[in-house]
Amino acid sequence: MIEIEDVSHHMGAARILDRVTTRLPRGRLTALIGPNGAGKSTLLNLVARLLPLSAGRIRVEGMDVSHTPSHELALRMAVLGQETSVSSRLRVRELVGFGRWPHHRGRPSPADAAAVEEALAAFDLAPLAGRFLDELSGGQRQRAFVAMAFAQGTDWLLLDEPLNNLDMAHARALLERLRAAVRDGGKSAVLVVHEVNYAAAWADHIVALRDGRILAEGTPAEVLTPAVLRDLYGIDIAVGEHAGRPLVLHHA
Repeated sequence: MIEIEDVSHHMGAARILDRVTTRLPRGRLTALIGPNGAGKSTLLNLVARLLPLSAGRIRVEGMDVSHTPSHELALRMAVLGQETSVSSRLRVRELVGFGRWPHHRGRPSPADAAAVEEALAAFDLAPLAGRFLDELSGGQRQRAFVAMAFAQGTDWLLLDEPLNNLDMAHARALLERLRAAVRDGGKSAVLVVHEVNYAAAWADHIVALRDGRILAEGTPAEVLTPAVLRDLYGIDIAVGEHAGRPLVLHHA
């Protein structure tokens, strides 16, 4: 479980998060949703310790992120932020291999190599493994960075807008892979997503943020209602149903 207690965050005079308290359940796929500027990415970055925590407390499986050594956290959670550029020229297999660093610390074993190959195959990257990143499309690079996070082999996956640059087929394939990792592999995942229908179709748990505060949280059926969506996005949105899950008709 990830426990977030009374967390606030400011950038200069701007309040980004305001006394956020919630628990992100283990063994579930959690989606963070909300309008631009709601604080979704900031909250994820604070959990991942990509930003310093100045107010409140965050624990990942009982480990306080403010005090736990980085190498211990890296064995428990893998993080993919929005910024995925690299300064050096790397091949795809080399990038994915970086995900194994917390395990081998410069001395990779056959088990590490096998984990890299498994991640390459899982994200349809084996044919591209020898290509340089700057030779790939945006979607192919995004899949490579997600594969690196998977190769890390952690209990928790924290992914900030992992569907960026992915076409419909690869977005669905990624979500299917995530869902299987949670359902069958004992993983837990937290995703920042903008398209609420991805959350509706794939998430077990949704946290909806607006203006740095939690507006609603619960199952997709509990959160993705016309009333909550009106408060969240400021417009009237009809909600239907497909395969027993909400279908948000925001396009019309």
